[in-house]
Amino acid sequence: MQVRIPVKRQRSFNEEMKMSILIVTGIEGATNCAAAVSAQLKIEVEAVQGRKAALAALRRREYDAVVVDETMAECDPAAVEAIWSRAGLAIPLQINFALSGAARLVREIRAALHRREREQTLAHRAATAAIENELKTTIAGLLLQSQLALSVSDVSSPIADKLRMVAELACNLRQQLNIHAVTHADVAP
Repeated sequence: MQVRIPVKRQRSFNEEMKMSILIVTGIEGATNCAAAVSAQLKIEVEAVQGRKAALAALRRREYDAVVVDETMAECDPAAVEAIWSRAGLAIPLQINFALSGAARLVREIRAALHRREREQTLAHRAATAAIENELKTTIAGLLLQSQLALSVSDVSSPIADKLRMVAELACNLRQQLNIHAVTHADVAP
């Protein structure tokens, strides 16, 4: 049995694609659970029963989170391992549906999605800082080498003009990077 509960809602400009969750469980009422999760989180939720249906769903598309019933994991660990290996970048969650209600499932999924968002933001900031540092180092090297070359007395006039131009361009680029860093430091939380 496979149930997909689509949710129509306004997406912000920054949201690149529609978020979706795959729930893999054999319990009765999976459809109701998926509907409750979908309504609470305003995200499309697809509920499937069993390994084959889960793997077929994962071949069709990517999900932001894959939630597997813990009882399924205990009964068939190889199946769950196959699901995790096909899940790609989806957040893997394993929850005991027999003990957890829809409210707890919603809390767990929401927390995992927020955690992923924070991790992505931190990774983006770290990558930006690393690139800025590399650029600053390269620019400093350009400035130093062009100034050292200009300090040599036997540099011809056309070469000296070009070296001054390189030094000026590197200086301008450094100023732009410093302005960018200050602007983003003011905006950062």
